[in-house]
Amino acid sequence: MRRIERRSPTDPRYSNSPGRPRTIEHQQSIIRPKVVLGNKEKKGITMNFESFNLHPHIESGIRAFGYTEPTPIQIQTIPPILQKRDVMGQAQTGTGKTAAFVLPILQRLMDGPRKRIRALIIAPTRELAEQTHEAIGHLGRYTKLKSVTIYGGVNQNLQISKLRSGADIVVACPGRLIDLMDKGVIDLSRIEVLVLDEADRMFDMGFLPDVRNILKRLPVQRQTLLFAATMPDDVRDLAESILRNPVTVQVGEAVPVSTVSHAIYPVDPHLKTPLLMKILDCTDMASVLVFTRTKDRATRLAKQMKRSGFLVASLQGDLPQNKRQEALNGFRNGKYRVLVATDIAARGIDVSKISHVINYDMPDTVDAYTHRIGRTGRATRTGDAFTFVTRPDRAFVWSIENVLGEKLERRILANFDYTIPAPAAGKGSGRLRRSGQRPGLTEVQKETPARHAHSSSPASRPASGARRGRKDLSQFPFLVDSPQMKSRRSHGMR
Repeated sequence: MRRIERRSPTDPRYSNSPGRPRTIEHQQSIIRPKVVLGNKEKKGITMNFESFNLHPHIESGIRAFGYTEPTPIQIQTIPPILQKRDVMGQAQTGTGKTAAFVLPILQRLMDGPRKRIRALIIAPTRELAEQTHEAIGHLGRYTKLKSVTIYGGVNQNLQISKLRSGADIVVACPGRLIDLMDKGVIDLSRIEVLVLDEADRMFDMGFLPDVRNILKRLPVQRQTLLFAATMPDDVRDLAESILRNPVTVQVGEAVPVSTVSHAIYPVDPHLKTPLLMKILDCTDMASVLVFTRTKDRATRLAKQMKRSGFLVASLQGDLPQNKRQEALNGFRNGKYRVLVATDIAARGIDVSKISHVINYDMPDTVDAYTHRIGRTGRATRTGDAFTFVTRPDRAFVWSIENVLGEKLERRILANFDYTIPAPAAGKGSGRLRRSGQRPGLTEVQKETPARHAHSSSPASRPASGARRGRKDLSQFPFLVDSPQMKSRRSHGMR
């Protein structure tokens, strides 16, 4: 979708940036749809939102928000949804997926009774629920349709009050929704449209039993829309059981983001934190998202970085909602340069100007790796993904390389002491603090890239030979060679 001047400072989840797939393993759905829509648009044909014949109030909302042309996922899913078909869509964050189901839902609800819950959207995280709610508010600003969010971590009395005052659309996380259903304070007997958004992540988070519980309590006669970035067996099995003769849409090839450059930094576990600080100190980075495997580690790492003078916040599931929102807003507006997050908490992040993703800890799966790096290199910008690799991560690196079809660049940071021994038990954490003297950028440009989210022209970056350090990897022999890689692409990453 062509982007023009926005009126809102926020970056809604349906930002219409070109589709960049984040799935790694190509997975075919075993559902046999009646209609399968391809990924390619017809040459010479330009679509616009008027082509969908939406209600004038909805078109006014689209224009007010500054969008003119629909994205591929919108072109392919809006027509069948308007025809009240069940749809299974596979697309990543940033492709305009949210608007792809919000717009036809608004169109459907323009006719019929108001202040009755007729559409239910289930999301895995509070952040995603809020962003979908915001999307409904922006696109439906002239429709007078009302949306309410339902999720845990906040007082439920306010949510109950909003429900009693009347709502047309509910955007909910499974746990709190079941609580309110059990209390009898929410009536879902008139649901006409159900959306399961980011279904794969919902199952990763263990919500599958809750989702099935909710489905049993909804009207059988309804339209069901399921969206996911990947189609693992659990998602596919659920889709088979709840979708009726669905239209299946897959946007993009099943390979990682092509606008992202990948590099790995071999390091011993006890040196991860000082290496991270050194890289951040030495490299010109606009906005950095750091992933850890656990909530406790995200909190501890952010606290240590803050003590060392970094503008940093943490985002993890145990934070109260107001703290989570403050961290997200601060990361978006530049108050925080670094956000340390877990995979689950980061699922709702939609910030278009993330210049770097750093995997402090390896993700659990190759697919999760792609989810992570999909947070950078968005909206036609370039980005960098750095991954810290320890000896046990060796096989995982080979798996990533096999999918990418190329060997990941190994980097050793110059002037960083990799020989510091691990601390003895009970002798402290072995964490290093920054010195007051910041290293010069001339040295750093020979070690690590200096790619900005806003500086993607060749003239703004050092020459390729000057950006990457080349140093002996003999101290990390487990990363020197990897098994034969099988290319899954017909072109290079960059």
